[in-house]
Amino acid sequence: MTNNVTEIEVEALPIEVDSLPIELYKALKIANVVSGGGEAKHAISEGYVAVNGELEQRKRRKLEDGDVIEFNGEFFFIDFQPQVDFTPDFVPPPKEALSVSSPSKASGDKGKKSHDKAKKANGKKAAKKADKGGEGKRVNRDSNTGRRSISF
Repeated sequence: MTNNVTEIEVEALPIEVDSLPIELYKALKIANVVSGGGEAKHAISEGYVAVNGELEQRKRRKLEDGDVIEFNGEFFFIDFQPQVDFTPDFVPPPKEALSVSSPSKASGDKGKKSHDKAKKANGKKAAKKADKGGEGKRVNRDSNTGRRSISF
């Protein structure tokens, strides 16, 4: 018995993805041939979609780079484009190296007024803590999020 395999050359449009594998219904959404995921899943389950020349009814079938999808008389192929990271390799200086400059004499009383306001605000915060009985009590905070810990 011999396999009768015929190759047909067709023009296929690329579906550019930045992560693999990708599910079939998501590829149809990215190709913009369906209006949403529900429509894509319905078309797949009804047998309107073929992958690599074979009818496919699995909505979440994993597609890899180079897989060919046929839908509605059009052909598409998965084109993997890894995401390029354009962030520079910048390392901030240590906190000790950063210096805070004092208000200049040219600003006159403006620097003094803002300093007085900060003192008053800190005084109000201390008074609120004293009312709550929180004076001297250290609040544990998560180092990543800054949120307080919860105790039951």
